[in-house]
Amino acid sequence: MLKIGIIEKIHDDGINLLRENSNYEYELIEDTSRENLKSILPKFDAVTLRVVKLDGDILNKCNKIKVISRHGVGIDNLDLDYLKEKKISLLITATANAVAVAEHVMYMMLSLIKGVTQYDKEVRNGNFKKNISKIETFELFNKEILIGGFGRIGKALIKRCLSFDMKVNVYDPYINSEIIKKYGGNKVDNFNEALKTSDFVTIHMPLTNETNNLINLNNLKVMKKNSIIINTSRGGIVNEKDLNIALNENIIFGAGLDVFEKEPINQDNPLLKNTKVILSPHSATYTNECSSRMSVETVKNIINFFDKKIDKSMVVKL
Repeated sequence: MLKIGIIEKIHDDGINLLRENSNYEYELIEDTSRENLKSILPKFDAVTLRVVKLDGDILNKCNKIKVISRHGVGIDNLDLDYLKEKKISLLITATANAVAVAEHVMYMMLSLIKGVTQYDKEVRNGNFKKNISKIETFELFNKEILIGGFGRIGKALIKRCLSFDMKVNVYDPYINSEIIKKYGGNKVDNFNEALKTSDFVTIHMPLTNETNNLINLNNLKVMKKNSIIINTSRGGIVNEKDLNIALNENIIFGAGLDVFEKEPINQDNPLLKNTKVILSPHSATYTNECSSRMSVETVKNIINFFDKKIDKSMVVKL
């Protein structure tokens, strides 16, 4: 019988797959301290992983682990060199979160351009239409959006943008222009040049040496005054200090952040007091439906791995 470690709680729909399969037994690991992980992980053949970091030091004595199944798509909480050296396979939930994240992007864009928080505050304070002319709002209709990264989330998002009659440009050097055109978008080759004409910019890329500080004060300064930046991908791609300056100096109109350079966000981060940015706690995938899909896909990946039926799109090449 194969032993599976569930590092941090996942939705019961995924756990039920293990309960109902006599080939597996599982254990929920809620104490994610380094000391406990070092002590408990060596007995497992596979583990699921959410946000806890697993480095080579923790995995050093885990000689039984053959596969790690991520509850998500980000892999920056893992020591990839160590996994490659020890030939530990890494799987991701490649299809489960696209809809939830795409909807979260739409929610952030609409909230910012429709003045949702300002209008709500005015009504609650008894002002009703007293200050309505001071709140600037916009439409999505005919606006230009730049989607940075055209994986499953980008593909889910473009459908929603086109339904609002937006003009969609896509930056992704790894995707053929014909594929982007098929989805109704236009491929751009120069990210910084595309920023100049964009009304909205939304980031859907991994954090790498190339994408670190991709959005910074230099290219923020070339953007439209009424433009908006959304980041639901990884903190560090948007330079938070530069973004705060750009918002305060009216270089751009607003921003929506679901991810941060440090998580949880430091309480002295000036963005917490900036009313031009909407913040959420890395929660774009935290819908009931997405939580279920991600847990099921996380566990199915492990089962399919051991059954030698794993979908190659779920495998991270190390």
